[in-house]
Amino acid sequence: MNLKLNLVSLVPILCASRLDRLNGVSSPTATPVSKRQTTSFPVFNFTQPLDHFTDTGFTWNQRYFVNSRHYKPGGPVIVLDGGETSVTDRLPYLDTGIVDILANATNGLGVILEHRYYGAFFVTSQYRIYSKQPPTPANFITNVKFAEIPEDLTAPHTPWIYYGGSYAGARSAHMKVLYPDIVFGSIASSGVTEAAISNWGYYDIIRRAAPANCSAQFITAVKEVDNLLSNPETNSKVKSFFGMPGLTLDADLTSFFAGPLGAWQSKNWDPAVNSNSFSNNCAAMGNPSNATIATFQGFIVNNATWNLATIVNKCFGTLNDTDFQQTDLSQTGRLWQFQVCTQWGFFDVTCYPKFVDVEYSSKICKQAYPPGEFFQVPALPNIEDVNKLGGFNIAHDRLAIIDGEVDPWRFDCPHSFISPTEFREDTPLRPFKLIPNAVHHYDENGLADHTQEPPEIQAIHQQEVNFVKGWLADFKQRH
Repeated sequence: MNLKLNLVSLVPILCASRLDRLNGVSSPTATPVSKRQTTSFPVFNFTQPLDHFTDTGFTWNQRYFVNSRHYKPGGPVIVLDGGETSVTDRLPYLDTGIVDILANATNGLGVILEHRYYGAFFVTSQYRIYSKQPPTPANFITNVKFAEIPEDLTAPHTPWIYYGGSYAGARSAHMKVLYPDIVFGSIASSGVTEAAISNWGYYDIIRRAAPANCSAQFITAVKEVDNLLSNPETNSKVKSFFGMPGLTLDADLTSFFAGPLGAWQSKNWDPAVNSNSFSNNCAAMGNPSNATIATFQGFIVNNATWNLATIVNKCFGTLNDTDFQQTDLSQTGRLWQFQVCTQWGFFDVTCYPKFVDVEYSSKICKQAYPPGEFFQVPALPNIEDVNKLGGFNIAHDRLAIIDGEVDPWRFDCPHSFISPTEFREDTPLRPFKLIPNAVHHYDENGLADHTQEPPEIQAIHQQEVNFVKGWLADFKQRH
């Protein structure tokens, strides 16, 4: 992960789920990068065993796309991890984005590989297998035969450069740590390598990075609604004011306010990909003032609270468990949520920790995944499964860490302001780069004419080309 609150909301625009915000591409609050026109690429399937540790007799087809336009014999393979969405959402990265940029610079073969639990052939029979299946991409890297290429490009004879953004960025870092002999180099862009039960820093980064007037308005509204909910005389009235008179839980109201803030993650430097949702929400919040407005419910609010109520007016509660227990194959939102509930966490306490706490944010895990015959979701996710691979401190030769300065997910990346290695050294062998004014994996997409990209995007793309070329020169010296 794109991943944030409200996890349990059902209205798409303002109450985007944590899954959708970590996924970014498929987020209802984001303009997908796939909106850009993309060249058609051939699609292939690689046969994988269902279980890499036990012979079940079952296999599945892992989908991947190939860009061979720049390939010359002796070149590397640049593979992008599709992450928690359909691999087709990543095709622009194969065409004009980071995969094409690196392949063009190195005479490489570009590949985008679909995750085993997302897209066309996600494995549905055993969700629990996920946590024990890191060999899936490794099996691909060491055994794939490319139909378009006569040479054997499997690792370790061919250098593979593994790239991922967000959740896939963490996977990219983990691949280098787990399989250093076959993954020659990795780039983790906005890689959320530090799993956490509470993800309070997400909204704090937005608060600090947003325009001052906008942050001030949200803070004013937050404080006022907090006071109104804490007062028994106005508790039910403020819920009616926001159009939700039937809510029982105070947190069901306050969690909805995260939607307008979470739209920050949908910002992008490319106008064709960028979402204006956050800017529009800021405009709707108006400017700070002492103006007050009398409500029909009989109490007075600041203009900031009034404006917030005009934005948040179509969401509803989270008490109906059956809403989360649909298990047909169209319920793709359950896929990432299962990973959240079992391993990754990232539960929000938002700007309303008094109401929206870990207990509230994690209750969807109990609602969506009641105890089954073969598996029971833990009371809290086992984040140690992730963090034992390095967490904030994850590092390896030829592992590049690329983060965005104002990315809300920076809180869970090695550049986090609570990371003990936030200011580690940036070297060609272990690049550690922070893109100025960047949000979520800003280096992943690109333009056909790279000279039209913003200076900071041109700069990071060139830096990535430079250190990958250096890595490949080292490979040639060794072989």
